[in-house]
Amino acid sequence: MAGGKCLALIAHDQKKDDMAAFARANRDILSRWKIVATGTTGGRVLDAAPDLDVVRLKSGPLGGDQQIGALISTGEVDALIFFVDPLTPMPHDVDVKALMRLAIVYDIPMALNHATAIKLLPTLEA
Repeated sequence: MAGGKCLALIAHDQKKDDMAAFARANRDILSRWKIVATGTTGGRVLDAAPDLDVVRLKSGPLGGDQQIGALISTGEVDALIFFVDPLTPMPHDVDVKALMRLAIVYDIPMALNHATAIKLLPTLEA
């Protein structure tokens, strides 16, 4: 992914409606960014805000979390918004933890819930 700032969006199943609503409500800021998203999340974001530049990767459990992790490790993702559902067990929990670890190791801004994402947005405008 060449050129421009890139934001990764991911949402667990029970948080996909929240991510779609977040994208719709914040489309002005998000429209200034290239967006990569896991498969279903990306589809829901595009349904809510079809004007956004969203590249859909694989579904999280099928490798999408790892694809985004690879983009973080190569410096192609500048920030991550990941609406995590802490109350639902996930069979790909190891992938989720690896993704978060990469965001921390590479020191990129990461929001894990709506409240933090709202606080992160003003920094994305700069």
